[in-house]
Amino acid sequence: MTTSRRAVFFTGEAPDSRFGSITTGDERAMLLYFVRSQRETLELKCRGLEAELAERAVAPSALSLLGLVRHLTDVERRWFRMALAGHDVTPLYPTPDNADEDFDGAVAEPGAIAAAWEAWRAEVEFAEKFVAEAPDLDVEGQSPLFGTVSLRWVLLHLVQEYARHNGHADLLRERIDGAVGL
Repeated sequence: MTTSRRAVFFTGEAPDSRFGSITTGDERAMLLYFVRSQRETLELKCRGLEAELAERAVAPSALSLLGLVRHLTDVERRWFRMALAGHDVTPLYPTPDNADEDFDGAVAEPGAIAAAWEAWRAEVEFAEKFVAEAPDLDVEGQSPLFGTVSLRWVLLHLVQEYARHNGHADLLRERIDGAVGL
């Protein structure tokens, strides 16, 4: 009996770097592999969409692919710039009046979409540089919510955060155009 998967690799026949996992070796390399894989998955789920990125899940939810990009931008910013690097910056999207502005403000305007991707890529670039330059995974920073956190903990948390939201992205993308895939 032949069985087939409902979902195929989202890249089609092209090689998919997200599934060439390293399974032994250095802890930092493994953590970075899993974080990069989750970041690539978010980009992949959004690829080829423009205004559709702002389509909401279902009323009354504000959940959208663009909202996820904006939210994960601030996740990266909070952990790497604010907590670990100690920079005196504020989140990009939430405001004192609306903590959910990352989702609520995700609108289908080309400039807003381009700005969201530019901000996300800038935060990812900062995070990757920070990790590359860190002497080890025991580097510590301060979080208002968790107190002292290590780089190791932040990387593990990022895998968890992206994985959870990439599950949302799977459902949102399928609702938009029927595309399903790993």
